[in-house]
Amino acid sequence: MNYIQQAYKGKLEAWMVIITTCVVSGIFVLNFIFYLFSSPEDLEASYDLMKSWDPNLTLILNLGLFVPLILLLFVFVKYVHQRSILSLTTSRPKVDFKRIFFTFFLVVVFTLVTFFISYYYDSSDIVYQFNPGRFAILFLICVLLFPFQIGLEEYLFRGYLMQHIGVIVKNKWFPLILTSVLFGIMHSANPEVAEIGYFKMMIFYVGTGLLLGIMTLMDEGLELALGFHLGNNLLAALLITSDWSALQTDAIFKNTAEQGISSITEILTPVIIVYPILLFILSKKYGWTNWKDKLFGKVTPPPKEDYKVLD
Repeated sequence: MNYIQQAYKGKLEAWMVIITTCVVSGIFVLNFIFYLFSSPEDLEASYDLMKSWDPNLTLILNLGLFVPLILLLFVFVKYVHQRSILSLTTSRPKVDFKRIFFTFFLVVVFTLVTFFISYYYDSSDIVYQFNPGRFAILFLICVLLFPFQIGLEEYLFRGYLMQHIGVIVKNKWFPLILTSVLFGIMHSANPEVAEIGYFKMMIFYVGTGLLLGIMTLMDEGLELALGFHLGNNLLAALLITSDWSALQTDAIFKNTAEQGISSITEILTPVIIVYPILLFILSKKYGWTNWKDKLFGKVTPPPKEDYKVLD
């Protein structure tokens, strides 16, 4: 059974999917509605208010929300859909933690190398602000809470929605695209969207969603996406912060430029150059083949005896 077919191991009634999605993703929908109907002045006032709070407290409040949400998702999958969390995670007999660690360290090493190369050549807007005490608290918060944040996003978008939308439409390309677009929309209210531009940032967010979705479909599991997402978000909080980023933290460095990424070229570079390189590395390491079927193939019910016995 492939990854999307894992959904057949449980109950598939439409009302279950609707209720689970509404309950778990409701906060994201409200966040998008707030962004959609708020004036630029109201949004700026909200961002300024958050900036006035202690950054560690703000981080705890932002990330703490994901703890009950991911637990709710697991409860619905386990007791409403009546299937295992393993079937939501991977098509393998057990979770492959080596895969999680590999993409985690891959994105960490890549980010650190590219950051320090950039810092070496031009550090005019980068301020070193390392405070051991504040950073230690930040590090503890990140290690404890970021797994819940990235876990919910991956299990909801690349996991639950990818699987159930795939079962409904009977193909793989539509859930890949739709979940990537929804992933981008979910980040609409981030401060950098208002600062840099909605459509510019949507290219980045949707492109990142596509990268993670392709990882999931090609590798038949969430492990690579979980590791990549966790490494990326941890460094976003620990390495460098700015006044216009989604996370205001006591990071090691601070970008003091009035605006971050300003050109469409800088937005497109990771999406059309870096991401394909990462996929190439992963494809060679894990021997990915049959790309057409795994990304565009049909989704059909597996033989009855393969999925009527729950994990």
